[in-house]
Order: sequence, then structure tokens, then C-alpha cells
Amino acid sequence: MPELPLRLEPRAEPSRLMPYLSPLLAVALMLAAGVLVFSALGKDPIEGFRLFFLNPVKDAYGVSELLLKATPLMLCATGLAIGFRANVWNIGAEGQFILGAVGATGVALYFEGSESSLLLPAMVVGGALAGAAWASIPAFLKTRFNANEILVSLMLVYVAQLLVSWLVFGPWKDPDGFNFPQTRMFDDAALLPILVEGTRLNQSLLIALAVLVAGYVFMYRSHTGFKMRVAGEAADAARYAGFSANRMIWIGLLCGGGAAGLAGMAEVAGPMGQLTDKVSLGYGFAAIIVAFVGRLNPLGILFASLLMALLFLGGEQVQQYMNLPSSISMVFQGMLLFFLLGADVFIHYRLVIGRRSA
Repeated sequence: MPELPLRLEPRAEPSRLMPYLSPLLAVALMLAAGVLVFSALGKDPIEGFRLFFLNPVKDAYGVSELLLKATPLMLCATGLAIGFRANVWNIGAEGQFILGAVGATGVALYFEGSESSLLLPAMVVGGALAGAAWASIPAFLKTRFNANEILVSLMLVYVAQLLVSWLVFGPWKDPDGFNFPQTRMFDDAALLPILVEGTRLNQSLLIALAVLVAGYVFMYRSHTGFKMRVAGEAADAARYAGFSANRMIWIGLLCGGGAAGLAGMAEVAGPMGQLTDKVSLGYGFAAIIVAFVGRLNPLGILFASLLMALLFLGGEQVQQYMNLPSSISMVFQGMLLFFLLGADVFIHYRLVIGRRSA
């Protein structure tokens, strides 16, 4: 069989610079490919980029919307990064996000009419516990029956969507909601306070920043975080040192589920103000890209969340002003992940042109 003139060869020593450059390279390649996408659709690329990347943040309100959109991405991605570092692949953050919204809504509806200052903290706890409980299902099945956590967590997303549909079409349906699948609007005591008057930006941003800091401390300053990094980078060494693989699985999935549950709580207690069947907005799936673009590092996740939020908002802008489908945002998200994975190959491999010497 003839040998291909192009091949990948393992590097003698992995590149130390590429882990930091590959996200930037992926963004640059995404932008370059975006020119081709707009041209193929018969649109002016310059106008497309202006609407996609500049128009959403042209004023203070736009910046506040960017931060609002980035908040659930920060929360979900930070929780996922903890598990990913230990090779615990939680792909079901979207379902855990939905269950967090359901848990927080249950608390808000149960205490409807209450003006207690403890209602919001109770909703925070309810959302985090509901998300963690949903993540505990793949954790149990993985540790007890060695079920694949990727498939189990992903399939549970669809179960969560069906669950929330049953609730808003059934027992939690607003009797005064003109037959729409939604709950009652939350009382003021169950809504997150606004940070900047005249915008929708609320205190969930402060929760997200606190989770980023807590995630950094856990990953880089705690003994458990160290053990999870070792388990992800050198599984044999972790087993030799006596680190419990089952414990890593439980911690990774529960952290991811709890953080995603917080994001779901922030969505229903923030911009939505109620639970509807449209609560599943794709944040859990997009957070997977955010975690890897951010190099599984809380600081990187902060900037990657802002970039991903801009892609969400930019998709809405070109849909409105250029008559393009809203899925254009997902096209850019997909290109970003594709180019990131491609660039990451060159951390451990180099491209060789020509045949091997005899």
C-alpha cells in the first residue's frame, strides 16, 4: 500500500506553547471560515461581521445582555471542567440545567406569596441539589454497573425535557395563562435582584463569578482537585497512589450537575421569571465548547463564556437584520469546536510532508 505524502508523527516533547495558542488559532480560523459562510449565503461578510460581533455590544444595554448570556455558560462550564480534568465525561449538563430550573421553580411555587428573604437562598439550594441529583444517576450507573457516563448523561437530557413538558402542560400549568405551557410568574421575592437599572442583568452574575473563584480554588489549591488532575493526566499513577476512581466520578458528575442546576435556577429566577417548556436553551451543550476553549481553567472559561455569549447574540442580530436562520450561531459554535480540536492535535503531533527515510 503506497505511503501518504502527509502524515502525523508524535512529538518527542509536547508543545508547551500550543495549549495557550490553540484557542486563539481556533478563533482566527473560525473568523476566516465565517467569511466563506457569509459569502456562500450571498451576504456581505463585512456587514455580517459587524452585525455578528460588534452590533450586540454597541451600547451599555448590549454589554449587559452579553454578561447575562455568559452567566449560565460560566456556571455550567466551570462544573464540567472539574469532571473533564479527571476524564469524567459529563455530556448531560443541559438536562441538569433543566432539573435545576425545575427544582428552583418547585420551591418558588410551594412558597408562593411568601416575602421571606430566605426564599431566594432556598431556590439556589433547590436548583443546585436538583441538578446534582440528576447527575447522580449516571454517577451511580457508572460506578455500580460501569455504564458509559457519556451516553447515560446525554440520554437523560431528553428525559429532563419530557419531564418539564409534563409539568408545564400538567400540574404546574398556569390556570390564567391562556393555555400556554408555563407556570405562574414568580413573585418578586423569588426573582434575582437587578444589578444595573434599566437592564436585565441580575445578581446571578455575582453567583457565577463566585463559582469561578471556588472552582479555581478547588482545582488548583485543594488536595481533592490535585487528585482529580492526576487521575486525568496519569490514570496509572493515580491507581498506584490509591486514589479512588469511583470517588473521582462522583465528585466530577456532582460538581457538574450542581453548577448546571445553579444556572437553571438563575434562568427561571432571572430573565424568564417562570418555568416554560422552552427553558432548554442549549447552554449545557454550548458549555462543553466553553470549557475546552477555556482550557478547563476558570480564567479561560470566563473569557470563553463571553465569546460564546457573543455568538448567541450575534446569531440573533444577523437573523433580524440579514434574514439568516438563527442556526447560524450554531454553525459558528461548531466551527469553533472543530478548529479547536484540530489545533489541539498539534500539541502532541507534528505534520510531516514526504515519505519516511529508509
